[in-house]
Amino acid sequence: MPMGPVPTPLRAFRSTQSPESSRAFDGDDGMDGNADGYFDGQKRGAPLRGSSSSQRKTPKNRDTKPSLSYAARKASVTVFVGDISQVDRDDGNREVVNRVLMRFDALRRRLSQMEDAKELSNGIIKRADLKAGNLLMSKGIRTNMRRKIGAVSGVEIGDIFFFRIELCVVGLHAPSMSGIDYLIVRDALDQEPVAVSIVSSAEYGDVEDGDILIYSGQGGNFGKRDKQATDQKLERGNLALERSFQRGNEIRVVRGIKDVANPASKVYVYDGLYKIQESWTERKSGCNIFKYKFVRMPGQPVAFAAWKSIQKWKEGFSSRVGLILPDLTSGAENVPVSLVNDVDGEKGPAHFTYFPSLKYSKSFDLTQPSFGCNCRNACQPGDPDCSCIRKNEGDFPYTSNGVLVGRKPLIHECGPTCPCFPNCKNRVSQSGLKVHLEVFKTTDRGWGLRSWDPIRTGTFICEYAGIVIDKGKGKQGGEEVENDEYVFDTTRVYNSFKWNYEPALLEEESSNDSEEEYKIPSPLIISAKNLGNVARFMNHSCSPNVFWQPVLYEHNNQSFLHIAFFAIRHIPPMTELTYDYGTAHSDEAEGSSALNRKKKCLCGSSNCHGYFG
Repeated sequence: MPMGPVPTPLRAFRSTQSPESSRAFDGDDGMDGNADGYFDGQKRGAPLRGSSSSQRKTPKNRDTKPSLSYAARKASVTVFVGDISQVDRDDGNREVVNRVLMRFDALRRRLSQMEDAKELSNGIIKRADLKAGNLLMSKGIRTNMRRKIGAVSGVEIGDIFFFRIELCVVGLHAPSMSGIDYLIVRDALDQEPVAVSIVSSAEYGDVEDGDILIYSGQGGNFGKRDKQATDQKLERGNLALERSFQRGNEIRVVRGIKDVANPASKVYVYDGLYKIQESWTERKSGCNIFKYKFVRMPGQPVAFAAWKSIQKWKEGFSSRVGLILPDLTSGAENVPVSLVNDVDGEKGPAHFTYFPSLKYSKSFDLTQPSFGCNCRNACQPGDPDCSCIRKNEGDFPYTSNGVLVGRKPLIHECGPTCPCFPNCKNRVSQSGLKVHLEVFKTTDRGWGLRSWDPIRTGTFICEYAGIVIDKGKGKQGGEEVENDEYVFDTTRVYNSFKWNYEPALLEEESSNDSEEEYKIPSPLIISAKNLGNVARFMNHSCSPNVFWQPVLYEHNNQSFLHIAFFAIRHIPPMTELTYDYGTAHSDEAEGSSALNRKKKCLCGSSNCHGYFG
């Protein structure tokens, strides 16, 4: 039922149509109710245009190349998998969408790293996401430019985005700021705007439920302290919504949700296709505001509703169906790790001792002696006097919010004996869990691991904890290591992939691709069979969403090698976390015992190799 007073028909508030804003994406992430703010600056049709003198024009000489006064650094990848063809720009697919988002975030992370280093001199941090978006758009690195009603190729329901510009580069929602996207539909006699997508951030009186959304129209200056509220007008986005209500066409809905890791920001969730079932007007601050009731189309995968369920679980574990333990770690981690089985009657995995980090055996030879930094407060990006930064080739390996910038042969973190603060940004892998993880029973692969929280690309998830085993002694021990299903081995062969940014986009010198190949001082084998952490529950996938990175830090003048896991891409809540287990070297794969160790892969990926191990 409509909320507020008795509805007034929208057609009673028709007004003359005003020009549509055409601007470059250089503003805030928030929605501007008075401007459509399309990123590409395309003209959207005569019915919504005013006189030529009233049109806003994008400056012809606008410089979209980021300011790169910071010294250029070496990069790890020259190119990704080729440029995007015109066909893929017009209409994407899952592979193209993922590739565009990977390229965007890789560039954004590098720009963030550069801006963090410049903070020492001028204290100004600019929007790396906007710089990256402008740069990629100007070079045609985008997809789904052919605008249409309905689903967008390659974007799946439940996909998450941490920046509004990401919606633009994959063609899910074209306006950079406005909450309403529309196109002009023409027939023999007339042409009119039709809504194709909206972004709801629950900031303008929107009321959200699992399958129903009460959406407020745009304009009227509501919520703006420096402007007087006025009646909303039936033009641009509002007019498009009315026409879509009359036509009954499908509209893509993106929901903005507060980011638990950064409450000042939002996570944008694609919630699928909706239709407008009802429209009316309400009075707010003495002015008229349009309201639209969106109803979700049936038969679609769950997306936003899953977020609502997770909120209830966090308020009280008892509401989680299949809960066995609220905290598998018994308080050993910063956040609890739930144990859940809603598949069968199994009460939990085989017994093991939970230990949050790596335990080196006494007989294992540590790497060469090492010394930490002399920073007295916190290590600062761009500080040439920090020895830990020098070990990382002069670049801070993480952004200011702890996101990994790029894969490196080896990352050097500050160790326990470094005098810098415990919360130094160069101790990311030592800070413990930051997201609420859940160990759950899968239908066909034993126990698995997933997160209640959204995970951003490059986020640290956990390290591989367990007991370090000497490789030679492990072989001599025979069956114990061979039959251990909870072994991580750096000597295995892993599928190669490119994750780092493209130096050519920033006119930097590029080195060879080996920068993403790991350079480990000595082989590392870890057994988590009897002692370990959540990493032991991560299953294998031939198309994983998590990768491992070797990290080195010193303690008592000795260097310790650790294995840290980071997110390859944005990971929605309740998505299983997986990584590549790798395969044995060809010279080790000879003989029946090695062949018996290979396991049938059940990852279900289109790139599945059929086996692993």
